[in-house]
Amino acid sequence: MPGPTIGLLGDVMLGRRVADRLAPGPPADVWSNRMRAVCSACDAIVLNLECCISTRGSPTDLIPGKPFFFRAPPAGAEALRALGTSVVASVANNHALDFGQQALLDTVTHLGNAAVAAAGAGADVDAARRGPIVSAGGTRLGVLALSDHPREYAAGSERPGIAYAELARAVPDWAFAELARLRLEADVVVAFLHWGANMTDSPAGWQRKRAGELLDAGADAVAGHSAHIFHGIAGGPVLYDLGDALDDYAVDLDLRNDLGVLALWRPFGDRELELVGLTLEYCRTDLAQGDDADWIARRLSRACASLGTRVERLDEARFAVTAKA
Repeated sequence: MPGPTIGLLGDVMLGRRVADRLAPGPPADVWSNRMRAVCSACDAIVLNLECCISTRGSPTDLIPGKPFFFRAPPAGAEALRALGTSVVASVANNHALDFGQQALLDTVTHLGNAAVAAAGAGADVDAARRGPIVSAGGTRLGVLALSDHPREYAAGSERPGIAYAELARAVPDWAFAELARLRLEADVVVAFLHWGANMTDSPAGWQRKRAGELLDAGADAVAGHSAHIFHGIAGGPVLYDLGDALDDYAVDLDLRNDLGVLALWRPFGDRELELVGLTLEYCRTDLAQGDDADWIARRLSRACASLGTRVERLDEARFAVTAKA
């Protein structure tokens, strides 16, 4: 039998104007019908939830001068659930504690009520660091989720927070230990990382080094997010940054942070990795087409070539990524 198809998405921000769109419902409408169809055909979806989900709390003072605070209503969990029957939402990022500890705990509860597995955050450091294992078409998928920022959001022994790691320095021992546990208990494992600076279009040297270390330690794939711009892909596979998948952000017309990718990862398939181009239509996301799809094709071709892979365009917004011959 063919192996599973695992969809990997970058930053999904459900606060501010996206929250306003969720209010009248239905929550699934933040995704186009075409987008939901592609995601629903996957055996599992893994994404980065770039906000908390709660009706409680107030903007945190943990980080003086923090400019942005993102909070979604409970309907946000249903919007994630609309993408598929097996969904993992990483909460290891710089917005998980935007509205305080109780809002973070509410986020985990709301996700659980919607049958969405939370990764990378929890009531204490042990819960935050423990990666979930979910079913992906009968295959056990393990997800190691962690973030390299901010330190102030790190979980403690009795403090809710995120799985934090100073990745620019090293992969911590606890992450290697958790990866080893997932390797034993799951069939495939993805290291899902919120890392690096915003608005960059290529990986830093330390990111390339950390990705190699995680693959050597047993990860079957490494996928990142945080830059808001999708990066090229290296063998492994390593998807250094998937870009954004849903938000209400201002658009940089040169870097095009309104364009992202959905990765279709088939760890046991002949064609291991395909990408589907996305257009973020201000609080709603659709598959890319026309000029947007052409821009993604050109950008992918250049970005992947520098990392030793090549891109074959299969359809208007669908691409296969393979090692260079």
